[in-house]
Amino acid sequence: MQPPLPCGTEGTMAKTNVGKPKKRNLNRMAYLFVLPFVIVFLTFSVYPVFRTLYLSFTSYKGFGDAKWAGLANYIRVFKDKFFWKALGNTVKIWGVNIILQLGLAFLLTVIFSDIKYKIRGLSVFRAVYYLPNLIAATSVAFLFKTLLDWKYGSFNQLLLTMGIAKEQINWLGSTSTAPYVISVIGAWMWFGNSFIMLMAGVQGIPTDYFEAAAIDGAGRWKVFAKITIPLLRPIMLYVFVTSLIGGLQLFDLPFLMNGVAPNTAGEPSGCLQTAVMYLYKFGFETHQVGYASAIAYTLFFIILIVSIIQFKTLGREED
Repeated sequence: MQPPLPCGTEGTMAKTNVGKPKKRNLNRMAYLFVLPFVIVFLTFSVYPVFRTLYLSFTSYKGFGDAKWAGLANYIRVFKDKFFWKALGNTVKIWGVNIILQLGLAFLLTVIFSDIKYKIRGLSVFRAVYYLPNLIAATSVAFLFKTLLDWKYGSFNQLLLTMGIAKEQINWLGSTSTAPYVISVIGAWMWFGNSFIMLMAGVQGIPTDYFEAAAIDGAGRWKVFAKITIPLLRPIMLYVFVTSLIGGLQLFDLPFLMNGVAPNTAGEPSGCLQTAVMYLYKFGFETHQVGYASAIAYTLFFIILIVSIIQFKTLGREED
């Protein structure tokens, strides 16, 4: 026989058993609150990904039936020299952009993390540096397109007035300047975001390391190279990967500042035509949706491979 329950326990167990169905009902109600997000996510995020993958194996033109084409679109992508030229333009713009963006972000991180300087008002500086990232790309494109206009732009007028330039410079119409102009504008827009990420990582490093290095007489650059950079490796990996994903998907600035490619299939629009602009031409102008889908997944695999390489190089543990 089981020993008798203590006095008052029967009522407590009864209350607990009565409350369980109610708790289960509340748990079921929670799924109803999550359901709208799940439906929207599956409809506008998951379904388009698999739909695009399917279309990349078809000759779909945006209307009618999607006829199966196998690997024909991917073979065409690999043989398309204009796609690789557009990808090369994208890499050039992104490469200069990331060097300027991270270089400036690292420089500011060195200055603001140095305990010898003890600069105050970091939150104000972070807000000011991050402000360009909050401006819409359309506004930024219109602003710089107006400032850099080769006939009436304020920038050319300033250079002529100061005697730095002898004639107007066609900043957006010359192959020697246009890609770098887009790179500088992109770096100006995004360096604040990289700076905030790096500063957040620096603030997570114990100050004992910096104080010990200062006592030992280590210079700021040695402290940055031997202490800050190794401990910032996870943040640097995040910044590099996200910058790579955004850089190879570059579309808005060159599209708004220089327009799209001509309707003629295979004809490049110039040094500002990026891979996504090339995709846009086939997907929305020539209505070769199947081929555009293959370009999209080719970009995806390129980004995936380069991201894995970055994870292997930056994400590995030190010996």
